[in-house]
Amino acid sequence: QVQLVESGGGLVQAGGSLRLSCLASGRTFSSYVMGWFRQAPGNEREFVATISRGGSTYYADSVKGRLTISRDNAKNTVYLQMNSLKPEDTAVYYCAARSRTTSNSFVYYLNQDEYDYWGQGTQVTVSS
Repeated sequence: QVQLVESGGGLVQAGGSLRLSCLASGRTFSSYVMGWFRQAPGNEREFVATISRGGSTYYADSVKGRLTISRDNAKNTVYLQMNSLKPEDTAVYYCAARSRTTSNSFVYYLNQDEYDYWGQGTQVTVSS
């Protein structure tokens, strides 16, 4: 069982920055594909960013160039650096982990059904 705990959310003005962190339990973090998703009020949860075991990344078009996903395997942590924030980025942000492995270390996943574990979420609110 993997537990994920997000932190770093809060209230920020448009144009500001936040860094979200997600700490994972377990000793095999480096083998997980990690992802960030978000859910705004009244909307379905949507994909934001993903990072493979080998460090390759992929982003939703709406966040490209503003948000950056990274991982520190020594700290069992994945990050989401959020710059140039917009009011439409307001949402609960969820960290997700896929523990099922493949031989290709550069594979990543956009579909939330591909992930096995989820955090409780952290609120990000961007004021205009």
